[in-house]
Amino acid sequence: MKMPIFRRAFAAASLATLAAGTLLASPVHAQFGGIVYDPSNYAQNVMTAARSLEQINNQIQQLQNQATSLINEARNLASLPVSTIETLQSQVDQTRQLLNEAQRIAYDVTDVQQVFNGRYRGAALSAGQAQMVANANARWQDSVGAFEDAMKLQAGIVGNLGATRSSVTTLVSASQSATGALQAAQAGNQLLAVQTQQLADLTAALAAQGRAQSIEAARNAATEAEGRERFRRFRTRN
Repeated sequence: MKMPIFRRAFAAASLATLAAGTLLASPVHAQFGGIVYDPSNYAQNVMTAARSLEQINNQIQQLQNQATSLINEARNLASLPVSTIETLQSQVDQTRQLLNEAQRIAYDVTDVQQVFNGRYRGAALSAGQAQMVANANARWQDSVGAFEDAMKLQAGIVGNLGATRSSVTTLVSASQSATGALQAAQAGNQLLAVQTQQLADLTAALAAQGRAQSIEAARNAATEAEGRERFRRFRTRN
């Protein structure tokens, strides 16, 4: 707001000087020293000074704009001051540990194949009476262990909810107060990581529950087949 006032003042002074020059028919000669005062030359000098001052102000404005741009770029490159990655990794590791602690029948294709061949079908259903009893007891332990594993995993996932809620609150707050594009993007990425961790927990829970139900269904099927075999043997003996 200062510049327009300054320019108007100079313009007014210039006009006054030009008017004075017009009224005077010839340059005024000083009484002392022989110095000549030329109104038109003075007015020209005033206008030149005003233009120079305007150029300087324009350069200052350009520098200010450049400084503002650099500050904005620095904000866009600033990293998010908070991180929930360690918490998420800890939760995932806890879920994986619970899965690795699966009792009797592990989450492994080869192990499942061996166990089913030994206790659930084939020769196991045509073995001797003592072996049938042992297999039936082993299948019951498989089923109970699987349901216990599922419940432990579900308890662990529920225990993660408190930390997940805290992570979401922290990240949403950081996203809303982000000073630049990078911080906003990093907050969004971490929120996606939280969602991924929750999906991983859900997948693990479904896998554990499905495992327990599958083992129980296999136990029922094996018990039914074993019962038919025992009945066949009873009829054969009689």
